[in-house]
Amino acid sequence: QVQLVESGGGLVQAGDSLALSCTASGRSFTGLGMGWFRQAPGKEREIVAATYSGGSTYYTDSVKGRFTISRDDAKNAVYLQMNSLKPEDTAVYYCVAASTVMRSLTNDYDFWGQGTQVTVTP
Repeated sequence: QVQLVESGGGLVQAGDSLALSCTASGRSFTGLGMGWFRQAPGKEREIVAATYSGGSTYYTDSVKGRFTISRDDAKNAVYLQMNSLKPEDTAVYYCVAASTVMRSLTNDYDFWGQGTQVTVTP
């Protein structure tokens, strides 16, 4: 059974930082995409950042320069360092992973964590 478990969410003030962690179990995701989505109340779920084989990364425009995604394949883990947080970053953050190369290339993730709440106050 594949499981992705997130940790590191919390309540912070604008300008603060948080570091999210996600550890996968049940299979290895080496060579496949892993990343983070988020969903705020009343808004659609959006991709925040992703990392792929070869060290390539993707960030949504709103977090570029503030967030950094990284991974440790030996630990089957992916991380998201979030700096200079803004109230608009408030959302449930989900760790995601892809089971195939095709899904990785299209950010069509089929494994999802339970989510961790990030709340940023003004």
